Amino acid sequence: MDPPPPARVVPDAPGTARTPVGPAPPESTDSLGASAAAFAPLLEDSAEDLYENAPCGYLSTLMNGTLAKVNGTLLSWLGYRREELIGRRRFADLLTVGGKLYHETHFAPLLHMQGEVHGVAMELKAADGARLPVLVTSVVRTDPSGAPLLIRTTVTDARDRRSYEQELLRARRAAEEAHREAERSREHLHQVVAVLQRSLLPPSLPHVSGLETAAHYHTASPDHLGGDFYDLFSLGGGRWAFFLGDVCGKGPEAAAATSLARYTLRAAAMNDPDPEAVLHTLNAVLYERYAGDDPRYCTVVFGLLEASGPDGAGFDITLAGGGHPPALLLRGDGTAAYVPTPGGVLIGILPSPQIAVARTRLAPGDTLVLYTDGLTEARTPAGRYGDEQLLAHVTALAPSGAEPTVKALTDLLESFGTGLDDDTAILALGVPARVPENPTPSPC
Repeated sequence: MDPPPPARVVPDAPGTARTPVGPAPPESTDSLGASAAAFAPLLEDSAEDLYENAPCGYLSTLMNGTLAKVNGTLLSWLGYRREELIGRRRFADLLTVGGKLYHETHFAPLLHMQGEVHGVAMELKAADGARLPVLVTSVVRTDPSGAPLLIRTTVTDARDRRSYEQELLRARRAAEEAHREAERSREHLHQVVAVLQRSLLPPSLPHVSGLETAAHYHTASPDHLGGDFYDLFSLGGGRWAFFLGDVCGKGPEAAAATSLARYTLRAAAMNDPDPEAVLHTLNAVLYERYAGDDPRYCTVVFGLLEASGPDGAGFDITLAGGGHPPALLLRGDGTAAYVPTPGGVLIGILPSPQIAVARTRLAPGDTLVLYTDGLTEARTPAGRYGDEQLLAHVTALAPSGAEPTVKALTDLLESFGTGLDDDTAILALGVPARVPENPTPSPC
């Protein structure tokens, strides 16, 4: 063994003694001996004292369960005198009714088969009738030949553990009830949101002679009110108005702005059906109502339908757009194109916005489709879906009536899955294709 390193001397402050710094000297043999001598009286417990006053209960029984030995700890827990139990009671007699049943049907058979059973939760019945939750471990003692002689059992007080388990159980039940209440509240919220959402949309589209109509509304989340809206209504005199828009944001505030926009559009159209004038009126209302720290604006397309043609087959359409995606026109000849309304700005954000106006005609076999940007902004593996992909999709559909077109676009929305994270509204207006007067007879 190497000698210990010499002490290192560190200079102290001027005028003080120099203090050696280094490893502490090993404790002397005399010091260790004195410590052992001080603890010796504590280590002189007899085996009998250790058995009687152990921190757990000990008992021994004959193979038929008759109590042969019980320590003082278990007697104090149960409130019995030793002579009341030894040779007079069986271990099963100390158990509750349920414990006796479990002991006879599970614990005892398993013990005889395996020779030991560990940590089984039971309840002992004290002399005063009180219940004592315990954990029981039993081992069969055998002679050298393996024949069973007696059963040794250790009983551990599980009152604190039982209290803890009961507290955990109460907490779990409280959490489960809170979860059920949250689910009930969520379901109620869904119902309220659904009712309010339906109130912002027409219950059904009216019948228009010579026109096919179809609409679809996709809600991105049942927890939030969306801001998309659409409508179709009569102005009288063979004229019809329609619109589709998207208010910024979600929730109650967006719903309030949606309701205001929808009813303002209807009222303005009844007063002056010119699409550009209608959107200017809506802009004035939104700009005045939401000026301040919480501006609310929308994108919208408003259109006017008027029957046209010598035979009344078709409609002239005037569209006014305020920052909204352009409408799609599927022609009866199998082509499709956007009806651009360029230059239109968001409605409600400027005091005097520019309103873009476009005119077109719906001939037999044609279908006009309006939609909100949830459709073109859906996420796909290749990125946002986009205007070009939408045009290619509807071109493959053309010619197509209003209902099959909306159905195809609904299927497209569903194909986006989780990539569709915004509400989407679709409105389609189509003129049925002419049926040939003398169709070629079938050869069959």
